[in-house]
Amino acid sequence: MRPAVIIAVFTAFWLAVSGSFTIPNLLLGIAASALSLVLIRGRARSEGRRLRPLKVLSLLVLFIKELALSAWKVAVLVASPTMALKPGIFAFPLTVDRDFEITLLANLITLTPGTLSVDVSEDRRVLYVHALDCSDPVATRRDIANGFEKKIMEAFR
Repeated sequence: MRPAVIIAVFTAFWLAVSGSFTIPNLLLGIAASALSLVLIRGRARSEGRRLRPLKVLSLLVLFIKELALSAWKVAVLVASPTMALKPGIFAFPLTVDRDFEITLLANLITLTPGTLSVDVSEDRRVLYVHALDCSDPVATRRDIANGFEKKIMEAFR
């Protein structure tokens, strides 16, 4: 994408998140967006990989769906009188290998209620995840691999 388009998108997000559509806030959004782009420009090179906007949209839709489903599951678990929880930490073997992809996956996991990214191994091949209900870590690993991780690889490779 062209830098002007990226700055425009960042600025639009800034205006939407801040909720203030004034000229000074618009200028602040443009300045912050441009500064952000300058700071990450060296690290955000595509390395021969393409961004696929429809796949990114698909990842966003999956995240919203997972967010709603897991929020409902956590609410049901917390509201139940017995609260039969089995919290735990499990190792998730990473297929993604770039820092951006690992960070995005870890953040998506953390933003989903009931799970929290704890750490990444030194060799960047394992992500440690805390789950509120870790009764079936194999199924949880499979869900992450076939969900978020697969969508990230489709969107950014």
